Amino acid sequence: MTVSSLTDGQAVEAARFRRALAVHASGVVVITAQSDGVPVGLTATSFSSVSLEPPLVSFYVDRSSTTWPRLGAADHFAVNILASDQSELAARFARKSVDRFAEPTRWRPGPLGAPLLQDVSAHLICLPYETAQVGDHVLVVGLVAEADVHRQGRPLLYHQGRFGRFLAHPDS
Repeated sequence: MTVSSLTDGQAVEAARFRRALAVHASGVVVITAQSDGVPVGLTATSFSSVSLEPPLVSFYVDRSSTTWPRLGAADHFAVNILASDQSELAARFARKSVDRFAEPTRWRPGPLGAPLLQDVSAHLICLPYETAQVGDHVLVVGLVAEADVHRQGRPLLYHQGRFGRFLAHPDS
């Protein structure tokens, strides 16, 4: 990108943008809900906390997602924060045309019905708070109604198109 493209208001081309974003590591979650009695879910690497008062979290979902219409219609959803040993689960919920809740996926209904994945680091039960179309994605903001930490191990990360683990620096 040149200075002239900045002053002309031009955006960077998609391939260059994707390469730059690939060097940023992000946490991995699976968003789940129940829609018309059927469990639905997808992997998200765009999950973030938004606010402490009120307790809000967010994630983005591609507008072309075939899961989003059913997930977006649910009256609540669960954020399943994945642990470092759950890369296969993350990959399963990122795939198309697969029963994501069939074996080997282990889950149970949550207090309001949203599927809660087993062996995750934490669950957040959220009520829809706000959505907005932003570019080719939908920004989803949820009000956290319940939060449970199950294990405080290492998180699953997504970096350069692959899942990986966090290694802490030795204490100084």
